[in-house]
Amino acid sequence: MAFHPGLPLLAVGTGDYDGGYFFEGELLLLDLETGGATSLIEDGLGRQVLGLEWISEQELRVLMAPPDDWQDKDAWSEGHVAVVRRPDWKAVPPQSITYGELVGPRVAAPRTDRREDARRAVSGLSATWDPRRNVRAVEELSDGRIVATLDGVRLECWLPSGRRQWTVPDDGAGGRDMVIAADERSAWVGLMRSPWEERAQAVVRLALQDGSQLDHLTPVGSVSLVRCADGLPALAPAGQNGERSRLRIRRGSRIYFLEAVSTKGGREPGRGKAWLAAADPGAVPVAERPREPREAEVDRLFPYSWQPGETHFAGAGVESADGDLIHAGTVYHGHGLQPGGSFVVRRTVTGGEPTWVFRTDRKATALDHDTESVHVAYDDGEIVELGLHDGNVRRRRHLTVAGVAVVATALTATGPGRLLIGTSDGRLLDCSTV
Repeated sequence: MAFHPGLPLLAVGTGDYDGGYFFEGELLLLDLETGGATSLIEDGLGRQVLGLEWISEQELRVLMAPPDDWQDKDAWSEGHVAVVRRPDWKAVPPQSITYGELVGPRVAAPRTDRREDARRAVSGLSATWDPRRNVRAVEELSDGRIVATLDGVRLECWLPSGRRQWTVPDDGAGGRDMVIAADERSAWVGLMRSPWEERAQAVVRLALQDGSQLDHLTPVGSVSLVRCADGLPALAPAGQNGERSRLRIRRGSRIYFLEAVSTKGGREPGRGKAWLAAADPGAVPVAERPREPREAEVDRLFPYSWQPGETHFAGAGVESADGDLIHAGTVYHGHGLQPGGSFVVRRTVTGGEPTWVFRTDRKATALDHDTESVHVAYDDGEIVELGLHDGNVRRRRHLTVAGVAVVATALTATGPGRLLIGTSDGRLLDCSTV
């Protein structure tokens, strides 16, 4: 942020990495008298803004990440600097800063991580405080304990009283997927790794008594850890396009994933058209380790996108009791998520035809279903309940805690009318949908 030296204006830079290719963001101009905000960059994807400085009343220095990291290893530590000039910044119209104006020399731009500074500052205010953010998975055990994965934590366990029993910190990005063993004595956890880390993804088995590590495996490539319909864990290939190719189908009778197929019909990972592929889980895994589909076991079912002319990205999903797939995703568009570009679909596995489709403008973060409804969480904090059989909206509301809006990042239906929800600020919520 940077205050204008003479006018009641505040320049605000935003942005982040989209998880697969672009560094997106906005340059906003906030009028401190009216409260109005103007988005200034012409390009729909914008640019990730790393720094702002007013050089004079007419000149704003902007430091940006490169547009993308395609074949650019230095994109995470370097940036571009440009000086934008306007005679009167109070009169600048929206989307008026062109891409050409943001072209500038390449400079060193390390992404300074201030999390430790912030942690020390807040920890000084409370001896019992610890950072919490982005719960990735949450499940309930038969004895009433709640286990969850989240950023910076492999796994944690909470007692029915609301007291945390134990936690396992992670020196990487934290835990993501989780599968509880049938005897509830252990859980497999898939660990996240930041895009720039060279370490391979890891999957670990932790004891649910105290969080101690019992086993460890390193998959060949990126995977999603999923719980199959028989309750056993499996590793589904997650592709080479980050979250965009990571299809996560819970409770599947088969192991589902996306496979890229070239237009010539040969296999060409990371390129070509995406197909929904599936593999039979097979026998009980050796030493209770997650099963991995072998090449010979994989069947290509049908093109992942059912709509001609649309390229669909992956998301969270679940298999229904009668064998249909219900999953979320987004429509690829070079200008970011467009109106109606987020979908939840129910489709058959015999031909892929949609039974119903629900579209909206916000990205789905998690979903699950009970006997009558599909519950979908969105990145603006809304929870939408859809009819399981017809996709009609039954109820929609924004999630709040003590009147404050929160965003659900994990969701598990534990029974009719009851949801366990994990949020972007690290909360674990037991919610009624009635």
